[in-house]
Amino acid sequence: MQIDRLPAIPLVANDPYFSIWMPADTLTDADSAHWAGAKKPLRGRLTVDGKTYRFLGLGEEPAMETVLQRVTPTSTVSEQTAGGVTLSVRFTTPALPEDLDTLSAPVTLVDFALASADGKAHEAAIVFTADDSLAYNGPERPAMYRAAWEKDGLRFALCGQMTQKPLCHSGDNITIDWGYLYLAAPAGVEAEQDGLAFRWEGKIAQRGPARAFCYLAYDDIASINYYGSLCRAWHARNGETVPDAVARLHARRDALLHDCDVLDASVTEEAEKIGGKEYAAIAAAAWRHTFAAHKLIATPEGEMALISKENDSNGCAATVDVSYPSVPIFLRFCPELVNALCRPVLRFASLPVWEFDFAPHDVGRYPYVTGQVYAYRERISQGETFPPFYLFPAGTNPYRHENQMPVEECGNMLVMMYAAVAFGADDGLVRKYEGLLDKWVRYLVEFGEDPGEQLCTDDFAGHLARNVNLAAKATVGVACYARIEKLLGKESASWEEKARAMARSWLERARTDEATALTFDGQGWSMKYNLVWDRVLQMRLLPEEFYERETDSYLARQNAYGLPLDSRKTYTKSDWILWTASMAPKDETFRALVAPVARYLRESKTRVAFSDWYDTVTGDYVHFIGRSVQGGLYMPFIAR
Repeated sequence: MQIDRLPAIPLVANDPYFSIWMPADTLTDADSAHWAGAKKPLRGRLTVDGKTYRFLGLGEEPAMETVLQRVTPTSTVSEQTAGGVTLSVRFTTPALPEDLDTLSAPVTLVDFALASADGKAHEAAIVFTADDSLAYNGPERPAMYRAAWEKDGLRFALCGQMTQKPLCHSGDNITIDWGYLYLAAPAGVEAEQDGLAFRWEGKIAQRGPARAFCYLAYDDIASINYYGSLCRAWHARNGETVPDAVARLHARRDALLHDCDVLDASVTEEAEKIGGKEYAAIAAAAWRHTFAAHKLIATPEGEMALISKENDSNGCAATVDVSYPSVPIFLRFCPELVNALCRPVLRFASLPVWEFDFAPHDVGRYPYVTGQVYAYRERISQGETFPPFYLFPAGTNPYRHENQMPVEECGNMLVMMYAAVAFGADDGLVRKYEGLLDKWVRYLVEFGEDPGEQLCTDDFAGHLARNVNLAAKATVGVACYARIEKLLGKESASWEEKARAMARSWLERARTDEATALTFDGQGWSMKYNLVWDRVLQMRLLPEEFYERETDSYLARQNAYGLPLDSRKTYTKSDWILWTASMAPKDETFRALVAPVARYLRESKTRVAFSDWYDTVTGDYVHFIGRSVQGGLYMPFIAR
């Protein structure tokens, strides 16, 4: 028996709104829910020779017995048995980074295979339902519209609110409150009073499986308010509708599932070579999770913008210090998506309202990309929308300076911009915004070597002066700018020497008897995850013996579920653990740092989608659910 156990099991994982998980060990232990916790029931019933069992969700019927459960990068497969029949149900999100039209289409494939488990023939029927609560926010059902029709060899059923208010709210821990839920199949699909249903009936022979399938999809009507333009998903840039997308995927369904199987096998094999089965489990848990925390849209200019949502942290859109930890998965599998992460930030930073000489923190609160909301001087409640900052002229000064992350975001942008090009992305964005990058590197040179009291990406830990890890980010940021200048044919030697001088100074001031300190006054210790780029980009800012000494020092500081973020608390960030582990010259140190994260996945009692901020002693999540930063768990793919 193989049961891949996760704190929550991905079922539908397309984007921040169309993201449905099973918060249990198996598919029959609970009802499915949106990543934020709101119940969004998907339910399944199997009738065998007149007796009904459930294979998905709660209900009065007896649960089928789960005999196998497998979670791969693109699929969740559950094999269950009852009444002499074995049922395999598979949820597949075709998150294929080499096929961005398919990746951005909000469609999940649901496949069923039935076989005789006792060598006898059986009569069987499947009922799979999707509750119409997927199409509204909150506990009260509004007036709903339902319809069904046939087109392109498929039967479609649809439900949605009769009063449509696209993009009617902004915030965190809320679900979509507009748009239409779709269910489609060659036959057997209907719109019912409380949702959509797929039905199949057939005979199960003594040998050979019977098969059925359907598609779940969601039309959000308008995906993102992008600086005043209501933009659709990337797949819709030439007019493709959601039913069109379903029909396109259906036309190549077998090939699509094959492509997903090939990707699953390739990613799993590479992960096992890097870090064994424990790291492969982490990689499988992070794939759909990461892509589902983003929305890939087409801008009015026809360019790609990849918009993250800060799930369960503050709801911000395209946050720079959330994009920064996520980029390893994109650098490895589609580096152009890193440009797509940076594009909306560069646009905002060029506007008159942004008068700071450092990079912004974000460009809005999802699904509004209308200007930074972090450190806004006024309070805006969850559900409400912020003013259109992109229209504000210079001099309006809407932001508090003390709550910015200046060194953090400048370093993040410089690293991401260079790393994207280094891994094969187009260099046009770097060339277009060279002036901004020059401003930001000068900020790092002036303020980054020994940062004053300010926030970093780990802002939940509060302001910290003389942050050694933040200074490390400034150093690699300056080194990345030197590489950018060389790429552009400009004078780069002085910038490279400045980065090396900063690295020498950093090492001398950060070193302690054991390894390196938390702050430059010699207090505490911390993960130095920002230095991983020195190794990824082969900058050689610090000697090899430093990395061996530093990473070995972490081993004695680990708890049951991993290495704490620093000496102040027992909580950690899983993305930073994988970055820190990736710096280790010794494979045994790398694996020893990674193993507790896999243990957290297997044992955590908190039923949320792979939290990146959890306690290393108890295994309980502290905060943050389903965040895009888990793309950082793929750092070993580019660092080892």
